[in-house]
Amino acid sequence: MNTNISIINGRLIDPKNGIDGKLDLFIADGKVVALGSAPEGFVAEQTIDAAGCVVCPGLVDLSTRLPGIETELAAAVAGGVTSMACPPDTTPPLDEPGLVERLVRGSAAFGLARVYPIGALTDKLGGERLAEMHTLARSGCIAFSQGRKPLPDRLVLLRAMQYAATFGYAIHLQPQDHQLAADGVAHDGEVASRLGLAGIPVCAETVAVASSLELARATGVRLHLVRLSSAAGIALVRAAQAAGMQVSCDVSIHHLHLSEADIGFFDTRARFDPPLRSASDREVLRAAVADGVAALGSDHTPVAADGKQLPFAEAAPGATGLELLLPLTLKWASESGIPLSTALARITCDPASILGIAAGSLTVGAAADVCVFAPEERWKVGADTLRSRSKNTPFLDQELQGRVRTTLVGGKVVF
Repeated sequence: MNTNISIINGRLIDPKNGIDGKLDLFIADGKVVALGSAPEGFVAEQTIDAAGCVVCPGLVDLSTRLPGIETELAAAVAGGVTSMACPPDTTPPLDEPGLVERLVRGSAAFGLARVYPIGALTDKLGGERLAEMHTLARSGCIAFSQGRKPLPDRLVLLRAMQYAATFGYAIHLQPQDHQLAADGVAHDGEVASRLGLAGIPVCAETVAVASSLELARATGVRLHLVRLSSAAGIALVRAAQAAGMQVSCDVSIHHLHLSEADIGFFDTRARFDPPLRSASDREVLRAAVADGVAALGSDHTPVAADGKQLPFAEAAPGATGLELLLPLTLKWASESGIPLSTALARITCDPASILGIAAGSLTVGAAADVCVFAPEERWKVGADTLRSRSKNTPFLDQELQGRVRTTLVGGKVVF
């Protein structure tokens, strides 16, 4: 049963609608019913005092891996994330309607964050035969991808794009030429050379970006490039956007703050896919997010402790990110002089637009997915403060600023 809720005394920021000011928010029947003044006859059954806090749309994450659905959904709402896309390279992969429906039903049963499946582009993600995209879309898939699985046959990708364009489906690709990346585990630069690690050159990304853009230009498909890591890759996307192509991209929150130097002395917490690149690449990524060329994502990839307690080259790539997406976004905004509304757009309405979902705004009539956070509150990232099953992050034991106080999904307080 939905409760009438008023959220008062907060700074309400809704980037999609250009709102930033001290406004109260009123919720009824799971939806936003008014901003500023309560509608006639409205009686609040619950009042949330947001004094000293920011009230904004629930965050929208572009890629969240869910090895344990309940724990990761709990981590999501603790981080203010109310909507997330799940990539298809699960076990088993999301290439059958039954598997997609099971994920949708299973995640919805917990009543926490909303999960939007991205379907497999090819059967079993094998890169040879197209998956039944139309059937998967009817089962709830919002886009199609190979996840981190390679698709070396460009003809198969062309056919996939042609089919997707016919039905208006979006394709999400991680731009990495797997032959050029080969067995690389770090950016092909000074740090990898010093540590004796196999490198992944920037051209492994740019070759894949360029070929994907050419195929997208030929087919007219909506293309989203995930986790760009290099200045050269950003330049190609920026040019494509300027030419009017339907192409978007995102940057991992980790790549916005870290570089190859953070590998230190074989620190496996800094092993990512794609790898952390040079400091100059990082600065270009920060600028691309600032001016809206790229959105931001958590790239939440929980890795068990034993997956990191290995030599660097053998360790599993990835880190927990859901609970750090907001504070790390605030940290970047503060360091770069970015207005708070602009920063929040990159993790609310921008990713919602990329995913094509009704989320990321506080428009009257919209589902009341809301994040209330204290922007000045400091907290220490630790195993005892993270709700994710995985505690692996390069930011462990660091103090961050900005903490979620309350999260609502569909007008229900879930954190």
